[in-house]
Amino acid sequence: MVLLPPCSPDMCGKDFRQSLKKPSPNYPHGHKMRKPRIVPAFTIQALQKNTKVKPPPKCGIYDPQPAKPTMFRKCYQRGEFPVSIEFTNCGKKLGWKVPIEKLDFHHYLPMFFDGLAEGTYPFSFIVEEGINDLVTKGSYKILPVVPQLIIPIKNALATKRPSVICHALKCIQMIVTGSDKVGEALVPYYRQILPILNLFKTRNRNLGSGIDHTTSRDENVADLIEDTLQILERYGGPDAFINIKYMIPTYESCVLN
Repeated sequence: MVLLPPCSPDMCGKDFRQSLKKPSPNYPHGHKMRKPRIVPAFTIQALQKNTKVKPPPKCGIYDPQPAKPTMFRKCYQRGEFPVSIEFTNCGKKLGWKVPIEKLDFHHYLPMFFDGLAEGTYPFSFIVEEGINDLVTKGSYKILPVVPQLIIPIKNALATKRPSVICHALKCIQMIVTGSDKVGEALVPYYRQILPILNLFKTRNRNLGSGIDHTTSRDENVADLIEDTLQILERYGGPDAFINIKYMIPTYESCVLN
């Protein structure tokens, strides 16, 4: 005959049920809980037990945009540009089949600036060298073409790709420093050009104790933006700084200071 231990009147039914929910001391991981369900926000499911609200998606303001075919690529593949890449002992250069002074800048210069959105070889090389040659040998023809260059520059900056932005900024510096009055002619178009520069002005990479080698190759977006804004202020006349300050409030004058 087995004798049961006497019942203790101190433990009531509620305490006994609570003791059943405690994890077993022999189980190494304690009481195993179910993984909470991910539910959308602002729904009736968010009020249920063992649920977790799904966080909002990232805005992706710095994400690069997908590449789109440009008119420059189509025209180059059809052979409409009188240029070719020549390989010499000193490296590569752009060979022109006709004198640059006889070219129609209203047609070719906007085409070359439309190719700024291209970030692959050989298009990036042809665009940069072509703009450099056009500015060097035909600087007096650039000022009337400035209104046609705004949309290609804006499209290139809107790609948000660092390599393309650096490429476009270098070409902007070329036309501003290599031609007279171009810096002043760009002042009315700052609202189309400067918003992307304001976005990436402080976009520096934090490498800690490492060395960022892009600064020595002029491939750092933030440094190039600062240099470009200073060039625009120097060559833009008396109204340049107040217009830059309106679009980029964190910019400090390099002339007044």
